[in-house]
Amino acid sequence: MSELNKTLSGAAPIILSDRPLRLRLGAPALLLIAFVAVPLIGNDYWLGVILVPFLILSLAGVGLNLLTGYAGQTSLGSGGFMAVGAFAAFDFVVHGGLPLPAALFLAGLIAAATGLLFGLPSDRIKGFYLMVSSLAAQFFFEWLFLKIPWFYNYDSAGTIALPRLDVFGLDVSSAPARYYVTLIIVLALTWFAANLVRSQTGRSWMAIRDMDTAAAVTGVPVYRTKVLAFAISSFYLGIAGALWAFFYLGSASVQSFGIARSFEVLFIIIIGGMGSISGNFIGAAFIGLMPLAIDHVAQHFFAGHVDAGLLQNIQKAIFGLLIIWFLIKEPDGLARLFKTIAGRVSRWPLRF
Repeated sequence: MSELNKTLSGAAPIILSDRPLRLRLGAPALLLIAFVAVPLIGNDYWLGVILVPFLILSLAGVGLNLLTGYAGQTSLGSGGFMAVGAFAAFDFVVHGGLPLPAALFLAGLIAAATGLLFGLPSDRIKGFYLMVSSLAAQFFFEWLFLKIPWFYNYDSAGTIALPRLDVFGLDVSSAPARYYVTLIIVLALTWFAANLVRSQTGRSWMAIRDMDTAAAVTGVPVYRTKVLAFAISSFYLGIAGALWAFFYLGSASVQSFGIARSFEVLFIIIIGGMGSISGNFIGAAFIGLMPLAIDHVAQHFFAGHVDAGLLQNIQKAIFGLLIIWFLIKEPDGLARLFKTIAGRVSRWPLRF
């Protein structure tokens, strides 16, 4: 019996769990679907109008989640920092003559520097007051880009008319090309964010989120770490804003990055799950597909009886109820809910 126990105990460490195997098989499968299956099946409408904004909003969600979900710093200025990235990229391309990839990266750096500046007061103000200060930043950027014509095409509405999309000499103005470029950028930045939250920086953010006083006692430089979170979050939001202008809209105005955009990104991380990288994609898919589903149901069952204005109000009411439900019943969002369901399914029929 002792030999049997020794054999079993020695064999146990080499047994591999099925979870890492599923993860190893799942990631290549998702990449294969994203790079091969989706472009083959999807038409220009789905690629350019549905999937490109879905990817960009997912990236914006990642940026805000790094700040709010991981570092615990509330912000309502996401749309403003997206506007900084969009208008900075426009100026680098039009006024500076830089190629688009370099303009996107530099626009992200400009947004990061701006976010760092607005993150400086985070050591003295917290919670509701920090949220109000970020909201002030949102309105400041809207005023700035409307009042200074150098940032746009000298249009009183603050509109930027973007030049031809060109990446390394290749025309990427078609819907499949815009989808591929956006997909590559979003996946690269998401991979970096996933590794960042598992690093010492990410652990420091989570320690500050849970209790900044305890984090300071354990040696975490709280103020510097908070400001870094603002900078990195704004970098992601700036690139998302530039992608939104260049690869989705083709032109953009200040209204494209108004307060409604900030709330949209906030709803993405609430619905998808704060403190979750994959939750940003789930939340963005929910935000993007829910209006389509409501439109489809309305046209199929209530054709001619529901006007567009009423339909928009119904959508807003549904979103409001869902936000309240998630905050009360499932504060970790759909990512946690899907994980729970997947865990129960994996144990079926032994246990459910």
